[in-house]
Amino acid sequence: MAPPILKLDDIVLTFGGTPLLNGAALQVEPGDRICLVGRNGSGKSTLLKIAAGLIEPQSGEVFRHPSSTVRYLEQAPDFGAYTTVQAYAEAGLGPGDDPYRVTYLLSHLGLSGQENPNDLSGGEARRAALARVLAPEPDILMLDEPTNHLDLPTIEWLEGELQKTRSALILISHDRRFLEKVSTATVWLDRGTSRRLDRGFGQFEAWRDQVLEQEELEQHKLGKQIEREEHWLRYGVTARRKRNMRRLGALQDLRSNYRGHKGPQGSVQASVSDAQESGKLVIEAEKIAKAYGARTIVAPFSIRVHRGDCIGLVGPNGAGKTTLLKMLTGQLKPDEGKVKLGTNLEIATLDQKREDLNLEDTLANYLTDGRGETLLVNGEQRHVTGYMKEFLFQPEQARTPIKNLSGGERARLMLARILSRPTNLLILDEPTNDLDIETLDLLQEIVAGFAGTVILVSHDRDFLDRTVTSTIAPAAPEAPDGRWIEYAGGYSDMMAQRKGLADERKRAEKAEKARKAGNTQTGGPQTAGQGSAAAKPAKGKLSFKQKFALENLPKEMEKAQGEIAKREAEMADPKLFAKNPARFAALAAELEKLRASIETMESAWLELEMLREALEG
Repeated sequence: MAPPILKLDDIVLTFGGTPLLNGAALQVEPGDRICLVGRNGSGKSTLLKIAAGLIEPQSGEVFRHPSSTVRYLEQAPDFGAYTTVQAYAEAGLGPGDDPYRVTYLLSHLGLSGQENPNDLSGGEARRAALARVLAPEPDILMLDEPTNHLDLPTIEWLEGELQKTRSALILISHDRRFLEKVSTATVWLDRGTSRRLDRGFGQFEAWRDQVLEQEELEQHKLGKQIEREEHWLRYGVTARRKRNMRRLGALQDLRSNYRGHKGPQGSVQASVSDAQESGKLVIEAEKIAKAYGARTIVAPFSIRVHRGDCIGLVGPNGAGKTTLLKMLTGQLKPDEGKVKLGTNLEIATLDQKREDLNLEDTLANYLTDGRGETLLVNGEQRHVTGYMKEFLFQPEQARTPIKNLSGGERARLMLARILSRPTNLLILDEPTNDLDIETLDLLQEIVAGFAGTVILVSHDRDFLDRTVTSTIAPAAPEAPDGRWIEYAGGYSDMMAQRKGLADERKRAEKAEKARKAGNTQTGGPQTAGQGSAAAKPAKGKLSFKQKFALENLPKEMEKAQGEIAKREAEMADPKLFAKNPARFAALAAELEKLRASIETMESAWLELEMLREALEG
């Protein structure tokens, strides 16, 4: 085993009298790929800053190998006085580092390097910061929420870069799919202490549940032991004073341990306040289009959204997701076409920029709209502090200004407000930003079980797969041209369908080339079906078997096309994947076999047809 290049041991840090870290540890060896997980507010970012040398702990040991280089990606990069992104990124290079790495990374991250750092959007700022920390290829690379504000193509590119890097990695992220693909070890920060699992994030949740179950069992055993000792204290005391005093002292220690045990932080418990049921048809868009100048954002696009649908919008940043969302919900008028909204709609929106927040407002005032100490949830008057507890806020935080909350806590607060309002149409624009995994689980349950309609924009592939019934994406994701397509199912289903369509196009192109080759063929039968038993000539004419195949293959292909159409019609139901995923998978497998069968029949028919033409001169 290689010696550690970074080691934190028994780290203690207290804020405002409450221990944030209480004996936390972290060890990094060359080649490690560690994901650091825990609830919002558990101290993940603080521990990472201690590891990077940006914060000093109150006690504990911090060791960094003297020759190791460290780069840290913070959530809010400071661009200082840099005039260009190129200058900012190059400032992260060390002596001997290759400056071309900065140009390479900026190019792949969609930046020219000449942008003014002060004019960057949130996503562009994150890309510039990534280029700065990735360029030196440090010994230890620390990334705090690297996927926030990044689109899916960039996230997938980043996964590839991190999988091939030589740097040891420490990652904090809420993106399950990203962590599963990149990490090989997991450190769980919980109640101030840390536990390590030498497996990637994919194994973490089952392991965490086992740990908590064992802990609950140990507490139960401790409680029973205390009961036995208390029974002895009442009925079994004898004249052996010295021994009894020692046993009484041990009982006091047991009681102290039992009372002092700090259980895991509770789960967020909430549901959406029910509104009057909307009409069956929620949104009907007919050939809507939008352009800004010469650039087409949405080419003519039509869709019907029914009550109970959950629709996801995906695509690169700048493709027009938010524009399309605003047109569908009536916030933006299309240049062409029309949008008809259904009846009895009660719309609630979670905006990705969190612009609804007044940072000087208090939590209680924000939740109640300044109407005292109570709010109405599902027709029931609730005290604001009681409602806050369901979202893991403490009663003493009621008078806390929102500006003092972390990004994840602000997202949770906005979620609490939205869920208290009656709604039957949820609009969620990047809802997963800054949410911890446990709160994400709650949001997934809410969206999946919501009786109304949901339209959401997200780059979180796992979240999309778990929630949406259909996915709208650009027809050309590499170079969006305004054309959008609706696919049945979540993100993974969309990718599978795209692959099927791409394979179908390749087969069509191949068949067309073969057809053209047959039309221009002037050789003899010896070149028409070379290598194929079906196309071998028999003394200057087709055999009976070849004639039969030539006449019947088109009928067989037509029959197979009919079977494909039936299955495609069944899969077009956006609710099929959610209702019966096994049937959806079976249909997809049958489609693949039918398409492969048609490809084989097409090739055989083309060879026979070319042979017939050659024989007939």
